[in-house]
Amino acid sequence: MIARQDRSTRETRISLELTHPGTGLFQVDMEPSFLTHMLEALVLHGGMDLHGSAQGDLHVDMHHLTEDLGIVMGRCLLEIWPASPRVRYGHAVIPMDEALVRCAVDLSMRPGAFTSGELPRGSCGGFDGELVLEFARALSNEARITMHLDVLKGVNLHHTVEACFKAMGRALRQALAPAEGTMSTKGAM
Repeated sequence: MIARQDRSTRETRISLELTHPGTGLFQVDMEPSFLTHMLEALVLHGGMDLHGSAQGDLHVDMHHLTEDLGIVMGRCLLEIWPASPRVRYGHAVIPMDEALVRCAVDLSMRPGAFTSGELPRGSCGGFDGELVLEFARALSNEARITMHLDVLKGVNLHHTVEACFKAMGRALRQALAPAEGTMSTKGAM
């Protein structure tokens, strides 16, 4: 299934097309950055394809672009996941050298992003570590999913952030798998 969403503000201009299932193809016209690298990892490990463009006020910092990408990707996911029965739950534990991150998701129609543990302080290529949580919160709220993102260990910021994005992708890949019927005793999500 293909979902398309746009968002244009005074701070960002984003137009995305998300395909699920996909092959991990990432073709988004945006300034190469650590954020680009992280989105590529999420898409690859999530079994999706992502096309489009994303520009933001990077002269300020990466906050607006990161949050708005989460919003737009979340809206795309909300078009996709309720369209057919899904496994609903997914989880992943990702090691990256000394870093260890766990992510669990529930395609529930009950949005929320819950975190534990601490990311190492600092930034990678202008990407502040705290932006991981902004992205996860925006994605979860707009996709109407519950997400738990737990940093179990981490010293190197690059490794820890990358483990977060890969864990989100892997957990979403599991949850988005097709299912036989609605995975709820209520009979509806």
